[in-house]
Amino acid sequence: MESWKSKTLMIGAVAGAITGIVAALLVIQKAEQEQTQPKLNAGQGVKVGLGVLGVLKMLAELGSGK
Repeated sequence: MESWKSKTLMIGAVAGAITGIVAALLVIQKAEQEQTQPKLNAGQGVKVGLGVLGVLKMLAELGSGK
C-alpha cells in the first residue's frame, strides 16, 4: 500500500476513535447528571445513524472535489 494511503487510513482511524471516545464520555456524563443508565431508543438510534451518514456524505463530497 502506498504511503499516503496508509497515512490517510491511520488518521481516519485515530480521528474516529477519538470521536467515539468523546461521544461515549458525553453520554456517561449526561447519565451521571441524571443518575440513570444511558438508554438509546429507536428514534434516537435513527437520528444518530442519519447524522453519521450525513457526515460520511460530506466527507465523500470533500474528497471528490465537488
